[in-house]
Amino acid sequence: MKTADFDYELPPELIAQTPMEPRDHARLLVVRCGENRLEHRRFDAILDELRPEDALVINETRVIPARLLGEKEDTHVPVEVLLLRRENATDWEALVRPGRRLKPGTVCTFGGGLLRCQVLENVEATGGRKVRFFYEGVFEALLDRLGEMPLPPYIHEKLENPEQYQTVYARQDGSAAAPTAGLHFTPELLDRIRDKGVTIVPVLLHVGLGTFRPVKVEDVSAHEMHSEFCQVTPEAAETLNRIRAAGGRIVCVGTTSVRTLETMADRDGVIHPGAGETKIFIYPGIPIKAVDALITNFHLPQSTLLMLVSAFMGRDRALDVYRRAVAEKYRFFSFGDAMFIEGNKAPFLVGEDGVSRPWTGP
Repeated sequence: MKTADFDYELPPELIAQTPMEPRDHARLLVVRCGENRLEHRRFDAILDELRPEDALVINETRVIPARLLGEKEDTHVPVEVLLLRRENATDWEALVRPGRRLKPGTVCTFGGGLLRCQVLENVEATGGRKVRFFYEGVFEALLDRLGEMPLPPYIHEKLENPEQYQTVYARQDGSAAAPTAGLHFTPELLDRIRDKGVTIVPVLLHVGLGTFRPVKVEDVSAHEMHSEFCQVTPEAAETLNRIRAAGGRIVCVGTTSVRTLETMADRDGVIHPGAGETKIFIYPGIPIKAVDALITNFHLPQSTLLMLVSAFMGRDRALDVYRRAVAEKYRFFSFGDAMFIEGNKAPFLVGEDGVSRPWTGP
């Protein structure tokens, strides 16, 4: 399977630059795979798609102000350090600019010297650097003061309020990008979902920019994902397994929730508690074991996110749905509209023809 097989044409004017207000008034494209049918709704109609016996899985990660603008200590050349993943109290993996000038040993300063970092080594897998910070006081407080929200490069307008790039249920700091499917929920909509009897289950995956980076290899199977931290608590695993065993569906909000559950699931779709790094890469031909339906945004061409969506409904069907979304002028990417994809009881495999087949496993 080739990376070019996941391409599609998108007019630039359909790339959403600002979030919808109210959040739950975005459009919702309902994809009924079993009936080969689409429905055009508003996002708050997601309430009608959920059943009282379902579990709605949310990723409660919170985006940190991970973009630091400063200068080289010796030459005062402007620099940018984008934090990706914390390794310990002082060390981070980061992307840096200008990359050629920030070699190991280079020292950068931010906020007139309130925060300093030294480049320790190159990270070949991502083209980034490992950096070590030096400071007095609390790092998180300095980051809140000096850092900026790391919006994707296709968003050119500055946010009036950084909280617009956070889900209303964000709890645990650590992401370099938002799990954007969750941006459509409001506290009021979540209350209505709970009142219907749906169980809302939090999991955690700290989103790194590797999730959104383009696939640069020709053969999809040769792509390697950037490592990200994820966690499923014992309480969450027990709840999800109990709901599914009773006939309820696991409905994931966003691809990060899918990747978290699929990392922790065994071949039979049973979810086990745990925490650690994941590099799971889901594309057509990789079984979906623990997830029955997906709420997601519209993703970039040739991205791992579009490939994951294609694992739910087949590549041909996914690209046809995207073409129809373009024709209907849906808003795309992080601040854009959403889809609800009805899947099938896992474990299942979906072929390029969009047909779901039972997975027998290795």
